[in-house]
Amino acid sequence: MARIKDKYDIVIIGSGLGGLQCGYVLAKEGYKVCILEKNAQIGGNLQTFKRDRIKFDSGVHYVGGLEKGQPLYRYFKYFNLLNTISLEKLDEDGYDRISFSGDPVSYPHAQGFENFIQQLLVHFPNEEKGLRKYIEEIIQTCSHFELYNLDKTVSKGNEIDLFSISAKEVIESCTSNKKLQSVLAGSNMLYAGFGATAPFYIHALIINSYVNSSYKLGYSDQISTVLRKEIRAFGGEIHINAEVVSIQNNAKNIEHIELASGKTVGADIYISNIHPTLTFQMLQTESLRKANVNRMLNLKNTISAFIVYIKLKPESLAYCNYNRYHFYQNDVWNLHQYTEENWIKGIALFNSPEKSNPAFANSLTAMVYMKHEEVEQWSKTYNTTLSESNRDEMYVAFKEEKAQRVLTAIEEVVPDIRRHVETYYTATPLTQRDYIGSVDGGIYGIEHSYNNPLESFLSSNTKLSNLFLTGQNVVLHGVLGVTVGSMVTCQQILGKEYLMEKVMKASNG
Repeated sequence: MARIKDKYDIVIIGSGLGGLQCGYVLAKEGYKVCILEKNAQIGGNLQTFKRDRIKFDSGVHYVGGLEKGQPLYRYFKYFNLLNTISLEKLDEDGYDRISFSGDPVSYPHAQGFENFIQQLLVHFPNEEKGLRKYIEEIIQTCSHFELYNLDKTVSKGNEIDLFSISAKEVIESCTSNKKLQSVLAGSNMLYAGFGATAPFYIHALIINSYVNSSYKLGYSDQISTVLRKEIRAFGGEIHINAEVVSIQNNAKNIEHIELASGKTVGADIYISNIHPTLTFQMLQTESLRKANVNRMLNLKNTISAFIVYIKLKPESLAYCNYNRYHFYQNDVWNLHQYTEENWIKGIALFNSPEKSNPAFANSLTAMVYMKHEEVEQWSKTYNTTLSESNRDEMYVAFKEEKAQRVLTAIEEVVPDIRRHVETYYTATPLTQRDYIGSVDGGIYGIEHSYNNPLESFLSSNTKLSNLFLTGQNVVLHGVLGVTVGSMVTCQQILGKEYLMEKVMKASNG
């Protein structure tokens, strides 16, 4: 691997999707780009890991908006991803299935707006008016986002008004049917949607993309692999095991950064793809506005998760070409308000097919919410592929007890799940923190709230002239959200009109 140079045009801190996309755009435009990643694997939430000869996705399980002409399709075409990654279309009549304890029905979220309505009318025959209103609200809200739609003619509207609308209240305004309300909100684990805070625009942007079209990636690291290859072809550099530990700045700009190795690296422009709080912790803040610093150091983050990655016995459990969200009560908006006794109030399940026999699943991933405070006693320890701490036997016992409770919870969906399990692995909020770089293991970065939208809205600009932010905390999380965020960041450097023309030309060609 090439040695890290002393100076570049652009240095990007962190190799998550946003960092890689910014690296691609800017290297393609002729800038000398260097991406610095502290861990041994690039990709952030795109990372995968192997255990017992089986590969697991750590974060990204499916993507939306990939049919020709749809937003993610056009962006993927610009990034040269479409012909180089493997995709499987999820069930058109129910890419997501929502289910509840004591109710034998699994309610579908179908692809295509009309199909979405028709599939739910099977179960809610008197709710056509409400369902059509719901879809209209989604389409109308999404129409105001220029880069999401790659449409320069979009009428943006009043952003504060858009950001100040409750997802729960909009859904309740569409229908009084409590079960249908829960079904429409049933995939809110995709965005850590809580009733008291979740903005409707986030719900709308995410649901819209999946209803447009839903695809399972062969593996999420395909994206980072392609982007790495393209960046290097443009002359850009990506360095792993290169942790940035300090950012040296004055009141106006960054002067250089320092690595854990002691090396100093300079650039004309710096882009941080790591969490804004972690970015500001590395800055010399004495010369910066105290109010701005305090805000960035105290951003509220989304809840974390406990995840069980299950390797299934060969040809044991049938593969389901959809994802499952199962709730142990009808209240889907308050999964985070749990006690030790009722910890699992809802669970998300994702399965992957065997290569040799796709009729069967080779793995099952189960995700449930978990607060960071549950693992607080071990928070001074760090585990990565580069640096491993020996967490005590209590931690091992904690993970095992939680894993058994998750397996028991899965039994409502897969009654004999333990019979199919060959082995399993677990991830806690500390795992998310160590490998993804999220504060307190927050699974989707900072929390967005319709009650105070300006507090959680982050610009890609900072008060330092040559420091920009990107990643899931700018605009939105998820593959499409981060992609749009990377465009927002790059247009600060290249110019909005110029960049949009480039992307639109490439995506329409």
